[in-house]
Amino acid sequence: MTEPSPLRRAPAAARQTQFLDVLTRDEATRRFHAHLDLAPLGSETVPLGEARGRVVASDVVSTVDVPAFDRSNVDGFALHAADTTGAMEEAPRALALNDEVLAPGNVPQAPVPPGTATTIATGALLPRGADCVVLVEQTDVVESSVGPQLQVTHAAVAGQHVTFAGTDIARGETVLWTGQVLTSREIGILAAIGQDRVSVFRRPRVAIISTGDEIVPPGQPLPPGGVYDSNAAIIAAAVAELGGEPVVLGTIRDNETQLEAAVNEALQCDLVLMSGGTSKGAGDVSYRVIHRLADPGVVAHGVALKPGKPICLAVTGGTPVVVLPGFPTSAIFTFHEFVAPVLRAFSGLPPASRGQLTAAVPHRINSDRGRTEYVLVGLVPGRDGLAAYPLGKGSGSVTTFSLADGFITIDQHTEIVDAGAVVPVTLIDRELRPADLVTIGSHCIGLDLLLGDLRKAGLQIKSMHVGSTAGLRAAQRGECDIAGIHLLDPETDEYNRPFITGDLELLPGYRRMQCFVFRRGDARFAGTTAIESVRAAVGDPGCVMINRNAGSGTRILLDRLLDDASPSTDRNAIPGYGVQAKSHTAVAAAIAQGRADWGLCIDTVAAMYALDAIPVRDEHYDFVIPRDRLSRPAVKQFRDLLVAPQTADRLRAIGFQQ
Repeated sequence: MTEPSPLRRAPAAARQTQFLDVLTRDEATRRFHAHLDLAPLGSETVPLGEARGRVVASDVVSTVDVPAFDRSNVDGFALHAADTTGAMEEAPRALALNDEVLAPGNVPQAPVPPGTATTIATGALLPRGADCVVLVEQTDVVESSVGPQLQVTHAAVAGQHVTFAGTDIARGETVLWTGQVLTSREIGILAAIGQDRVSVFRRPRVAIISTGDEIVPPGQPLPPGGVYDSNAAIIAAAVAELGGEPVVLGTIRDNETQLEAAVNEALQCDLVLMSGGTSKGAGDVSYRVIHRLADPGVVAHGVALKPGKPICLAVTGGTPVVVLPGFPTSAIFTFHEFVAPVLRAFSGLPPASRGQLTAAVPHRINSDRGRTEYVLVGLVPGRDGLAAYPLGKGSGSVTTFSLADGFITIDQHTEIVDAGAVVPVTLIDRELRPADLVTIGSHCIGLDLLLGDLRKAGLQIKSMHVGSTAGLRAAQRGECDIAGIHLLDPETDEYNRPFITGDLELLPGYRRMQCFVFRRGDARFAGTTAIESVRAAVGDPGCVMINRNAGSGTRILLDRLLDDASPSTDRNAIPGYGVQAKSHTAVAAAIAQGRADWGLCIDTVAAMYALDAIPVRDEHYDFVIPRDRLSRPAVKQFRDLLVAPQTADRLRAIGFQQ
């Protein structure tokens, strides 16, 4: 025996008692959501060519560095910066020119000894030994008794015209976030890290039915009393904009049997939208059909809104069914109020965050007490700021919504908004908006984890990785909400707190283990302490280090370690000291690829590159917040997230301790 239609599971009379039992907006939403699983509907993997506009289903973490190697940014010569000291046009420095010519895609076959230079093209891999590239325009090649010589006419510095491995994207870095919509820019990132496919959320299939004897599909002759079906096109486009797949089932006349069959077909989709037929008119059959739904069936029919009072909300077997009012402005308002949040959740998109600004009402607005009213407005600049002019064309207007810049919300207990009143205006379109949270400072994958959670909660975040010292200065100047730092004070032997001034607050973060790292199997360092390893490295002229950028917390720790291990050694004479990588991953990449032999980075990154690590110090990665930013909602969310018990577990899983 076949299972009966969900439309036949309960007597119609049992549902009709709810008809136009008017609820508040909040109560209607609560009842509706109580019977829905507001989560994505599953994921699928698609090729990059089909990914534009789709929603990322899981965070994408790069498994490679971009660039994957230290590369030249210019056409010129790879050499030792120290060999060019004092070089000028009138007094050039002469270097022996090596035979090798490096082009993109070629692996260097020979190192660059001091006093020599190797020809290198833009994009080519920097050879071992070289720490900079000199522009070809700043050199001359001359013949000498010992062969070709390169005359350098400008002094160079270590790192000049070199992009280090991982400068753009570091291995282990999160490059795309769950819930992010893929555009050409994000697809380019995926291609740059070698991915040809991406996991995206499945698009919800949304059935759209228009009802009414007067409704005529566009393109057909319009009979007397007929109305072209604009709602289906508007709603289908809105569904697609929110990541759904519209399934337009056409126009159904006021025939109960036909409409029941259409609804049964529509229930094969993930969400059902009907347009028209939610009032109490004698000719309306929509409510009779929808009130037969069960499990649980209709949860609200009539909400205290203007426009949009007659909306009908139902759920059957977990599938939402919504009957929108027939008038276009009412239909689109109620769509965005009740349907859009559900569709965003099904699509894997974060909750919407609408922009708001304030504007003065130029004339008095009357409102009906007892229901929340939305007044569409056009914004125009005035002498004293923006003015909000109501667009009073009524809920039956097709153009009102397209012409409006935003809307005013009038509370159900308010009858009059006086002329000249300054009111909040919610913007309709806000594709680009200022970031809710700005972080500047040292990069850390733990911070990536925290910011990823906030992004999933709907926050717009801007994050810049500039090092601890620069982050601290940005906080002092009030240029960010949060700065991630790990600065060691040599006088107090304390992390971060000694650098906090009166206008800043220190938010304790978590601890990371800084390590002396080297390639597995290097007998010079196996079984030693960090101090012993540094002494061995400094004492071996063929042992090349990879340094960190000045101002970073790791650089401060590294210089201190060098002083403790070998105080009499000239740091600048240490091979590789002048090569300053800007991240832990760049250090690890240089060592793993044999361009350097040792350096300092956190143990989590060392493990990513299969390097051996000797613990140096348990450092504190904390957050600095300007005091005048403490009350910002996004900052409060960050602070609450940081102390949440599940955050400690997730940080511990990647090697960090709170």
